[in-house]
Amino acid sequence: MDRTERFYLIDQMLCNNRVVSRARFLETLEISAATFKRDLEYLRDRLAAPILWDRDRGGYCYEIGAAPLQLPGLWFNTSEIQALLSMDALLANLQPGVLSSHIEPLRSRIRMLLDEGDHSVDEISRRIRIIPLAAKAYRSEYFQSLCQALLTRKCIDMTYYSRPLDSSSERRVSPQRLIYYRDNWYLDAWCHLRQGLRSFSIDAIQALSLSSEVATDVDEANLNRELESGYGIFSGAETRQAKLRFAPETARWVSRETWHQDQISEYDEQGYYLLFVPYSQDTELIMDILKYGADVEVLEPLELRQRVRDRIGAMLTVYQT
Repeated sequence: MDRTERFYLIDQMLCNNRVVSRARFLETLEISAATFKRDLEYLRDRLAAPILWDRDRGGYCYEIGAAPLQLPGLWFNTSEIQALLSMDALLANLQPGVLSSHIEPLRSRIRMLLDEGDHSVDEISRRIRIIPLAAKAYRSEYFQSLCQALLTRKCIDMTYYSRPLDSSSERRVSPQRLIYYRDNWYLDAWCHLRQGLRSFSIDAIQALSLSSEVATDVDEANLNRELESGYGIFSGAETRQAKLRFAPETARWVSRETWHQDQISEYDEQGYYLLFVPYSQDTELIMDILKYGADVEVLEPLELRQRVRDRIGAMLTVYQT
């Protein structure tokens, strides 16, 4: 019986019997008095278990009126462990700046939670790895200034590089929130030049300074409607619906994926997997479609289908020369 199972039994015995003798604990748990003492100290000191010794009744019991015992390590499921490890990895790689004083206490708390399970956090970190892919480099002082502007609600003046246009422009923006998406950081902001909401890739910022102007606040509902309605990080309020058909073999993987919170899916009579995804800008969607090669077909809309055909044609031209 491992330690987590013993903790569960100790809690169960105290809840069911109210008062439990030391002898009964030792017999049920099949451990020595020294091990039981260590378990009891851990429960009291690390998990704040309200366990008392009742001299009159000759046993242990929970303090009357105390909050129920929570056993974090016991209740960790796969997604919770992944979330904790992801947060630890993200905080470890976060550039120093305005959040520095908060990062280490957060990491310490996360690692303590992981350490409360059956295995040490060092063993978990050694056995379970999170590897970021395609992460772009950015200047730490920009990240620090962005955080400061977000918290103090000030505008930002920046020089922003547009990769599609291969040109830079001067922007004044009102920062709304920072987004960590696909191992990269983005800034959702109200762009005073374009008079609209935009998402900016932080690695494309070439120069940045804080302004004294108070930032314009955008209602969160409007922010979500404008920037989360369609597929990908660069979205928009006006969306169309893409209808994609995946081959039965590929469906075994794709059917378990969430491409968008509002997606709809079904199987047709031939076993093909149909995925309906809202999108506004098709750049990122096309990239994700192309990675499945001949195992996916765009059925609707015709404009998106043609755009994918054009990209495939351009690729074919490269390989024919």
